[in-house]
Amino acid sequence: MLEVQSSQKDGKEAFVFHKGQSDGKNVEDYIVFDHAQLTYAGSSVPALVYLNLRVKRGQTIGVIGGTGSGKTSFVHLIPRFYDTTAGAVRIGGRDVKDYRIEELRRRIGIVMQKAVLFHGTIRENLLWGNENATEEELWTALDTAQARNVVEGKTLGLDEPVGQGGGNFSGGQRQRLTIARALVRRPDILILDDSASALDYATDAALRKAIRRMSGEMTVFIVSQRTSSIRYADQIVVLDDGHIVGLGTHDELLENCEVYREIYESQYRKGEA
Repeated sequence: MLEVQSSQKDGKEAFVFHKGQSDGKNVEDYIVFDHAQLTYAGSSVPALVYLNLRVKRGQTIGVIGGTGSGKTSFVHLIPRFYDTTAGAVRIGGRDVKDYRIEELRRRIGIVMQKAVLFHGTIRENLLWGNENATEEELWTALDTAQARNVVEGKTLGLDEPVGQGGGNFSGGQRQRLTIARALVRRPDILILDDSASALDYATDAALRKAIRRMSGEMTVFIVSQRTSSIRYADQIVVLDDGHIVGLGTHDELLENCEVYREIYESQYRKGEA
């Protein structure tokens, strides 16, 4: 378990999560947010404030919070879509700023909420993730992404044409194919940034179960508005106005985090209705 300390930052209770006295170079501390802060150019107010988090290799981390809470900004610090303006993010004991961008991003697969496919064929889209992938590896990624039936339902299968932006596929089909494309790379780190929002609950659940079964030590970040999508994560990060206001398992957060409990109860009531 992670140890928790709290302190007051700008009138909010800010949580500091750490494991013993590790300096972040311990093999277990694979990804470390060390007082990471982000202030966008032209803004005087930080978008992310004093984020402290340690992630073990192979863990699944859920990320949840209201609109504007900083979820996407948080995960985008990992591939350096944004750079910290204070503090640091480290992978494998190295500050992400010390990696060459190409080297860093080769290790990371990221799938955005707005799934974009490229003009060409399904096969060409998948091979964009790894041009040397075998046929078997393509189908394995499709199976994990719950996209096999999408491809098998097309006359030409993997060689089915893809229109510009993937307009000839539904939103859910595009999301599953872009997830498969990311999985073909077999990344060390997989970031799903609200990328299952167009999937029905059954497909979303099957996707998460398949990702958990994947071999290896891939570390996964799942950003979602649905508590159901992240309830089985090893740790769930709850963001509010750029602050981490809770970290723990689903059951721990229901007990100890008001923000998480409110999100869960509002969705549970809708489900009951």
